[in-house]
Amino acid sequence: MKKSWFTFLAKLNKLLLPSFTKRRLDLSKAKKWQLAIVGWRYYVTTNALD
Repeated sequence: MKKSWFTFLAKLNKLLLPSFTKRRLDLSKAKKWQLAIVGWRYYVTTNALD
C-alpha cells in the first residue's frame, strides 16, 4: 500500500513539479522554495524505490 502510494506521488511529481537538474540548478545558490521541492522529490523517490 505504502509503496504504491509513493509510486503514484512520484509520477505526479514528474508531471507537475519542475526538474531542476535539467535547468542545471546550483544547490548552493537555490532559493528556499527550490530546496523544498528538491527535498520533497527526494523523499518521495526514495520511498517509491524501497
